[in-house]
Amino acid sequence: MKLLPWLSAVGLLLGWSAAAEATPFTPKSDGEVLERVRVRPADPQARALRELRTRLARQPQDLALALQLARRYIERGRIEADPRYNGYAQAALAPWWEQPKPPAPVLVMRATLRQADHDFEGALADLKLALAANPRDPQAWVTRALVQQVRGEYAEARKSCVPVMQFSSQLAGITCLSGVASLNGQAATSYALLERVITARTDASAGEKLWAQTLLAEIAHRRGDPQKAEKHFRTAMAVGPDSYLLGAYADFLLDEKRPREAVELLKGRARADGLLLRLAIAEQRLGLAQSAVHRTELAARFAASRRRGDEAVHRREEARFTLELLQQPRTALKLALANWQTQREPADARILLAAAQASGDAAAARPAIDWLKQSRLEDRRVNALMQELGAKA
Repeated sequence: MKLLPWLSAVGLLLGWSAAAEATPFTPKSDGEVLERVRVRPADPQARALRELRTRLARQPQDLALALQLARRYIERGRIEADPRYNGYAQAALAPWWEQPKPPAPVLVMRATLRQADHDFEGALADLKLALAANPRDPQAWVTRALVQQVRGEYAEARKSCVPVMQFSSQLAGITCLSGVASLNGQAATSYALLERVITARTDASAGEKLWAQTLLAEIAHRRGDPQKAEKHFRTAMAVGPDSYLLGAYADFLLDEKRPREAVELLKGRARADGLLLRLAIAEQRLGLAQSAVHRTELAARFAASRRRGDEAVHRREEARFTLELLQQPRTALKLALANWQTQREPADARILLAAAQASGDAAAARPAIDWLKQSRLEDRRVNALMQELGAKA
């Protein structure tokens, strides 16, 4: 069984949001232009979506059709880095969305969208029901592993990856397990194993290649091997970039002091907050005037998020925005500490340690430092911050 939709779960974990999800806005006149939507009549994907939408409008209770449309929307949003498609996907599933126990495929889809809103408990509850109904669903296992990995629950994530080996491809299973183990003291072993498997699996699907190559790039980046990271990022980009890959590659370019390439990478692709943030940081480092425009836009998005009450979705990005673009380390530290309560990825640790360092408050980083030592994360930049702060905490 192929795991084509798995990337949607990964992309959604990036924490998308957009102006389109902001507080409702009522135009003052019929002539006011809100946004110019790209119209591509010849686009076969857009045409397929229109056809599915039309069919579902005639048959809104057709579950198979609704799932097909929702899956297409999520996939489209991942590729275009446009989070509005998540809302469209939810709308397609409207007849089942509020049900306490909808059909298993809806539970998996709902979990994917709930994790995008950082409703991790809700996502895990849906996945538990889905797996009780169909324990052979690899998509459900992968999604559960990814949520657990984001929360730093590595033992549980590793257990969730094991059935992927049984119910999907060897490459999908190894990629899932390597993703967890690489964060848990086995980065070198995970990299070597995954590279060996993907080299042998020339028949892997595009989605599997993208997942594996992106993970290899991230492991190499964390271990401080820019040549290997660059190679894997470029290979993944050739498969077909999505928002998660764009964000990871942009971070790599920024770390390698190549902001001009980051700007080129993200130009026209910054609808998602996380990508716009990286673009603004790159522009600021280059001294470009556009950085101020994007800084203002990001501030408005974060303010809108707080008004909606979904600020938890954006805390990591807001902490980084506050530290790097506003240069307000104490406020950034508060945001990073709040984010740390729900997410424990390397990027969450890094922004927390960086904010603590900039604030001169090493003690605030102590819980994260203790956790990182226990988890045995191998990340050159995080480890450097940890050593510096650890000596003072």
